[in-house]
Amino acid sequence: MLVENANDAVRDVLVETLGVTFDGDANAAAGASRSGTAAEFAGRDDAFDFGREAAHTEDRILHVGAETGKHVHVPLLNHLNDRADVELRTDTAALELIGHEGRIHGAVVESDGDRAPVYAGATVLATGGIGDLFARSTNPAGATGDGVAMAALAGATVTDAEYVQFHPTAYAADPDEDGFLVSEAVRGEGAVLRNGDGERFMPDYHPDAELAPRDVVARAVDQEREATGSVVLDVGPLNFADEFPGLAEKCEDRGVDWTRGIPVAPAEHFLCGGVDVDDRGRTSLDRLYAVGECARTGVHGANRLASTSLLEGLVWGVRAGADAADATAVDADPEAVETPDLLDRDPALPDDFARQKFRRLRRVMDECAGIERDADDLNRALGVLRRLKGEVDAYVRTRTSRSLYELRNACVTALLVTRQALANEESVGTHYRTDEAGPADPGPADD
Repeated sequence: MLVENANDAVRDVLVETLGVTFDGDANAAAGASRSGTAAEFAGRDDAFDFGREAAHTEDRILHVGAETGKHVHVPLLNHLNDRADVELRTDTAALELIGHEGRIHGAVVESDGDRAPVYAGATVLATGGIGDLFARSTNPAGATGDGVAMAALAGATVTDAEYVQFHPTAYAADPDEDGFLVSEAVRGEGAVLRNGDGERFMPDYHPDAELAPRDVVARAVDQEREATGSVVLDVGPLNFADEFPGLAEKCEDRGVDWTRGIPVAPAEHFLCGGVDVDDRGRTSLDRLYAVGECARTGVHGANRLASTSLLEGLVWGVRAGADAADATAVDADPEAVETPDLLDRDPALPDDFARQKFRRLRRVMDECAGIERDADDLNRALGVLRRLKGEVDAYVRTRTSRSLYELRNACVTALLVTRQALANEESVGTHYRTDEAGPADPGPADD
């Protein structure tokens, strides 16, 4: 599905509609001249600078420096802003899905302290990942697994949650410092990893060295950091400032002398599983769709290939959008569909309440459900997470706040990751078990 629809989606949406100018395509207006077949589009090596990333055997990735996502995101928002038939609500959070007899009719949303139901003929979750569940992540702040958790609480099927990908080369920021992703494209252009002793180590771990599958590189970086104290990405083999000016600027802003190597460490990067969907993004609940990182399409298996996430979001987004647009108009009678009762019966919690609980959640996820797992650690994590979710549930029954609901969603998603990791004894891709223990009781499904 991904391969057969990729070229048409990229050409139609990114090149012709949004006008994204990928590297190697000097003329933005040239998109109109590339209206041939998908095969012709994909084969235009003279028009685009294709890149290679981890576990790829061919140069096949369209990119804009090391910030492709930004160069897609901004034109997309501008395009939506210019459309009269699209309403964008900023600083607005969905708190609960509105469900009735196996069908989703919209969501209760909150903005500036005000809450109201929004009824819809179709509801699409596109809420991103779970980075806030771990101390170090490449995700933007606020990636608390909201879509996965809301869908699960409404009764949707969630699968493959144990497959959490860690990117091997995030800037090794201090706890009070913002990190950033050092794109795999940098290694694709020739940068190498060196440990605290100055030794290049990846050839000892895998024949593809720095371009081995991400889970292999991430575990190697983690081990070398523990053994030698640090790992740096040596960008000396390439013209870093010219080829990746955005990354060079980020390094300089943080006082990092990239000519001596960029300090890196593994960071949570991508959830390969999520809300189970079909080839049109339909979940197990009627009129509920999921696309992007919160969805489990099956494309990513146990270890996502680099650069397939933007493409998957694009292909499934087009298909889910078309299917959702065909759904009947709003057919929910507010009096017939029970809207979740969100209460504010008790005094508000202290401002740092959710922050303190998040620290506890991240600590146990880092220690017990990170790059490597075993049954003992996962069982310990389950105990901590169940108690934490019980505390949060007690507060949610009588209080409503965005931070509290994000914490609840993070607890639900962390439990799904941990429970499914415990149930899967086989080390596959991003899910790496260090033990040979038999299966443990994952606990009741409604925990």
